[in-house]
Amino acid sequence: MAVQLGINPLTWTNDDLPSLGAEIPLETCLTEGRQAGFAGFELGNKFPRQPQTLGPILAAHDLKLVSGWYSGGLLAHSVEEEIAAVQPHLTLLRELRATVMVFAEVTYCIHGDQEKPVHLRPRFPAERWKEYGEKLTAFARYTQSQGVQIAYHHHMGTVIESAEDIDNLMENTGEEVGLLLDTGHLTFAGDDPVAVARRWCGRINHVHCKDIRLEVLKDVKNRKTSFLDAVLSGVFTVPGAGCIDYPAIFAILKANGYNGWLVVEAEQDPAVAHPLTYATMGYRNLHQFAKEAGLI
Repeated sequence: MAVQLGINPLTWTNDDLPSLGAEIPLETCLTEGRQAGFAGFELGNKFPRQPQTLGPILAAHDLKLVSGWYSGGLLAHSVEEEIAAVQPHLTLLRELRATVMVFAEVTYCIHGDQEKPVHLRPRFPAERWKEYGEKLTAFARYTQSQGVQIAYHHHMGTVIESAEDIDNLMENTGEEVGLLLDTGHLTFAGDDPVAVARRWCGRINHVHCKDIRLEVLKDVKNRKTSFLDAVLSGVFTVPGAGCIDYPAIFAILKANGYNGWLVVEAEQDPAVAHPLTYATMGYRNLHQFAKEAGLI
C-alpha cells in the first residue's frame, strides 16, 4: 500500500471528553473529512461498530477505515483473556480491511482523568518488561495471523509515554509488534520525535501527526495540568501549525520505505478550532510535507 493520508475524528468529537463536539453528527465529520481531502478515518465514539453497518457508511463517503484505538490491559490480563476481549474490535478492523490496530496499554492510565495532573502518570513496573514484552508479542502474533498488526501507541498519562519507555518496549518485543509514532505525544513528553523515528524506523507501522503549540506546552507544564485540560488549553494543533519538524521525520520514513498511513490526530475544542478549517489546513500541510519527502 502506498502512503495515504487519513484523519482521526478527534478534530470534531473527543473520546476522552465526550462533551467536546457532542452535538456534531458523524455525517458532518465524514463529509468534512472527505471535503478536506482525506482518504480514510480512524474510529471514534460515534462510529457504528458492526462491519455491515459501518462499511456502507464509509463507502458512501468514498472513505476507508484506517484503524481504531484498542484499550489494552495486558499488565492485568492473560494473553488468552486479551484475545477474547479484542474479538469485536479485531473483527471490525479485519472485515473493513484495516491492517493495523492502535494498541495502548491503559492499566493504571490517567489521561482521561481531568482532575489528575498528567505529570503524575503511572510508571511501568521495571521488573515486568520481559514478561510484558513476551505477552504483547504473543498477542500481536495472534492479531497478525488475522491480518491486522499491532501499532503500539505511546501516550501521555500511560505507563508507556517517553522515549525511554519506547526503547524498553521495542527491546522486549518481537517484530510482530509495530510502533505507532505519535509526534505530538513524544514532544509533550519532552522527547524528540525525530530521534525516536531514526532509532525505531524499522518498527514504525503507523504515524499520528499532531503538532504542538510550544508556548501552550510550556504553560500547561508550568501549571501542572491534566492531559484533558492541556487539550482544552490548545496544546495540540494540526501538522505545520506548531513546532514539530515534519520534513525531518518524513525524510527518515521515506529512507526506510514507510508505506502506511499518515494520520492527522489533533485533538482540539471544536468550538474554538473550527473542524473543517483545521482539517483542511492539516491536509494541505501534511500533503505538502509528504510530497516534498517523496512519500506520495
